[in-house]
Formats: sequence, C-alpha cells, structure tokens
Amino acid sequence: QIEVDIDGIPSQVETDALLIAVGRAPNVDGMGLDKVGVKYTPQHRVVVDDTLRSTNPRIYACGDVCQLYKFTHAADAAARIVIHNTLFPFLPKSKFSKLVIPWVTYTSPEIAHVGLSEQDAKAQGIPIDTITVAMAENDRAQLDGDTDGLLKIHVAKGTDRILGGTLVSAHAGESIGELTLAITQKIGLGKFAGVIHPYPTQAEVFKRAGDAMMHAKFKPWIARLFSRIIAWQR
Repeated sequence: QIEVDIDGIPSQVETDALLIAVGRAPNVDGMGLDKVGVKYTPQHRVVVDDTLRSTNPRIYACGDVCQLYKFTHAADAAARIVIHNTLFPFLPKSKFSKLVIPWVTYTSPEIAHVGLSEQDAKAQGIPIDTITVAMAENDRAQLDGDTDGLLKIHVAKGTDRILGGTLVSAHAGESIGELTLAITQKIGLGKFAGVIHPYPTQAEVFKRAGDAMMHAKFKPWIARLFSRIIAWQR
C-alpha cells in the first residue's frame, strides 16, 4: 500500500508492484555551447531545426540530446539525416519530420504503434476508418496462449491508405515493422490481403486486417450480383 497525492488530495493505493522511472536528461554542462552560439532549453535539450541543424549553422545534433523520441532506432535514423545533410550539401535536405518512427512498450503483451492514432486524427481533423482484429482470432496466438491483444489500423476514410496503427500482442515489436514499411512505401491495406503470410504466425494478423478491408468494400449489391451470376451459370 502506498500513499499518493492526487490533485492535492491524499490517497492510498493498494498494488502488487511499484515501477519507478526516474527518466533522464541531456548533459550539456561544460561543453561551452553558449560560446559557440548553440542554444538549448532549460531542460538541456539542444534546439535544432527540421534538418537537425542547431542555432549554429555549422553544428548539427541528433539523438536524445535534442529529440523528443528517445529511442535507439530514432537516434540511428536521425544520425543518417545528419550524415546526409552535412556530407552531401548539394542534395535536397533530409528532414526529421518526414520520418515514420515506430515505438514499442515492452510490457506483456507488448504495445507497438506507428503513425497517427485515433486521437491524433481527431485533433488534426482527419476523417478515418478503423479496422480492428482481435489477436484471439489468430491461430498462432491461440496455440501460444497469447490471445490478449489486438491490431487496429487507421486508414484515410473511404480509402485503404494507411495512416497509422497499433498492435498489442506478445511479439508486437517484431511485427510493427511490416506496418511501418507499408506507411513509408504507401502500400494500401488492401494489398495485405494478397500477401501470403506463413501459417501459423502472429504476423498473419495483418493479412486478416487486409481481408477485413476488402470485405468492407464488398457492397451488398455486389454480393447480390455475384449470386445472380452463379445462379445463371448453374
């Protein structure tokens, strides 16, 4: 049992475990950034533009020292932007805002996400359709006893253009790259229906989402038309 202060009101909470996350902050002390005109926030985060150039045009920064996304894979992608923008100045600048960065919370089950969420779409006024598939419908998840979780994919309303998605499953972090690839390469969700996935695998949930997308487009009048064609052929 722990005592907490919620909105100024003392409360007691009973729990089995307590997770303490102290966080981390960039260390810019003693680097002389002020002397070379590199600005940083009170939280010691170096100020950079979309090309990752600091307030000193000859100095770039990447990684946790300047990014909100404190992921190793995000730092690696940012480092590639810095290399491109510094070593190849004659080419168009690469921009951090163009990156599609997935993230994973390594709980049990894992929570993986990429692109827009429902909240993001609502805040930006973007109409969406959402396809949801429960992991309990996945045969491999049933075999492994990992049926907790789901896949939610958001597409631009009336289309199969993927805007974002969330996967909650035992191995979500291993599978979210498939959705990230689709977003970066502009592969529609309907295309997943035509991709053969090994059976049984948990990643097959993406194919099921593609099937659901195609079924949603299968209007009742089309079904009636096919029924009449089949009846005529008989």
